[in-house]
Amino acid sequence: MKNLSLILNGVLLVAVGVLYFLFFSNKKGNASAITAPSNLKIAYIKTDTILKYYDFFKEMKIIYEAKNKRLDQDMQNRAQSLQNDINAYQRNVGNLTIGQAKAVEEDLGKKQQNFRLYQQSVEQEVVNDQSKLQNELYGKITAFLKKYAEGSDLQVVMKYDQTSDVLFGGPGIDISKDVIKGLNEEFKNEKSSPVKADTAKVSKK
Repeated sequence: MKNLSLILNGVLLVAVGVLYFLFFSNKKGNASAITAPSNLKIAYIKTDTILKYYDFFKEMKIIYEAKNKRLDQDMQNRAQSLQNDINAYQRNVGNLTIGQAKAVEEDLGKKQQNFRLYQQSVEQEVVNDQSKLQNELYGKITAFLKKYAEGSDLQVVMKYDQTSDVLFGGPGIDISKDVIKGLNEEFKNEKSSPVKADTAKVSKK
């Protein structure tokens, strides 16, 4: 099974992209023409900068890496226990009756099947954790960008990295630092909010 700690290495802000794009229609008689606004304002954020300095992501990364380490260790322990049982059977099979050997083999078969089922459940849990984190990142960042855009008249915010279609972006429209500052302030307020704290306590029960 692939190393479980890889869950966070592949997490990118895939969905940050375009927030919204305004078009105006000019009607002449029965015909209508769609044109882009002449004062269109565009900005971008750097994906690696957001992931590096966003406190929420850094905190979640520590949590998930610790969880994946525990899952990985438990998986190794179960695999080793099963292997020990198999080795013991192979050493002692000569001393067993046909009936005893058959019973041990059936028991080992069930243990192998249970191990495979557990392995699949862990892999699915890792996938679910990755999806959950991606959705949380998407929700927090896009919600902040919408508020940020309202106060700065921005109409488009792009993500800028090697996977994006943006090949060049001038430093004058890079809002990464502002976004990081705002996101971290929001996250700090969320953590200190009594309502959030109570909700977190309930969810852990």
